[in-house]
Amino acid sequence: MLTKKRIAAGAGLLAIAAVTGCGGGSSAGGSGGGTGAGGSIKLVAYSTPQKAYEELGPAFAKTPEGSGATIAGSYAASGTQRDKVLNGQPADVVEFSRSSDMQKLVDANLVPSTWDSNQYKGMVTDSVAVLIVRKGNPLGIKTWDDLVKPGVKVVTPNPLSSGSACWNLMAAYGAQLNEGKSDAEALAFVKSLLQHTVAQPASGSDSTAAFIGGTGNVLIGYENEAIAAQQAGDDVDYIIPDDTILIENPIAVTSNASNPTLANNFVKYLYTDAGQKIFASKGYRPVVAADLDKKVFPTPPGLFTIDKLGGWSEVNTKFFDTTNGSITKIENDLGRGASG
Repeated sequence: MLTKKRIAAGAGLLAIAAVTGCGGGSSAGGSGGGTGAGGSIKLVAYSTPQKAYEELGPAFAKTPEGSGATIAGSYAASGTQRDKVLNGQPADVVEFSRSSDMQKLVDANLVPSTWDSNQYKGMVTDSVAVLIVRKGNPLGIKTWDDLVKPGVKVVTPNPLSSGSACWNLMAAYGAQLNEGKSDAEALAFVKSLLQHTVAQPASGSDSTAAFIGGTGNVLIGYENEAIAAQQAGDDVDYIIPDDTILIENPIAVTSNASNPTLANNFVKYLYTDAGQKIFASKGYRPVVAADLDKKVFPTPPGLFTIDKLGGWSEVNTKFFDTTNGSITKIENDLGRGASG
């Protein structure tokens, strides 16, 4: 039996505004009183860390390395942001939901092949896939298996555009393997889960906004999204399943950054204690071990990584290939689209 973990926002976490869906092109972050003399960093990121960067930008601007700098942020679903950069959108720093989106920029010579050579393998934050429910958990959701019971209505993003959708579905699939089920049985579970899905918004943030707005009974999402919703005063609880996936989010300075020194200084700042603690205050699990409070971010006993499933290259081909991916076929049969 999986253990239910309901974690209220701790006293050490900062209150933030309500999480809402976001499209690309919005401005985020500021100079925190600086003049902008330090230059501007064009950040293209997936949707959910926007609130973190709105605090990280001004904090960086107060450091000697970032004095007066501003962060011009664009936020949308990971696949959408990846494609925008591939199609020419200027970017100095990119952060995506999954490393396979970063690899496509490496293949296009837009990000150096050494982007993941630091001690954190290029990952700047972690999270885990969780089950977000209405306050008080009226349906008594405790496990992944509860999501496919009669009457349960699930919300999760669309893998056509959202990296978080792919993480969510791989969390469900891998959890079934951890329970001793075969690949075929695990895929059958994912099919049943998708049959219970009543909405697939474009991004993780859009999905959270839809759920908070009243859609569905259960939202599959990132732990940080659940914490952000609680911090914003939304009436939600969340369950960390015993078997779930470690979500690892990659960051890189682009090959054609307008100010490589400033961009690299910003990324280095994100790994400092100050930077990691700001991420933690927004619900992200720090990648720097010294900044990870295990009382706030407990380790699920059956936690696994994408490598257990073969890594993103294999997973994308097997499950999300636009022609032959097994989940793509399920989505198409349901009249939806899935990503490559």
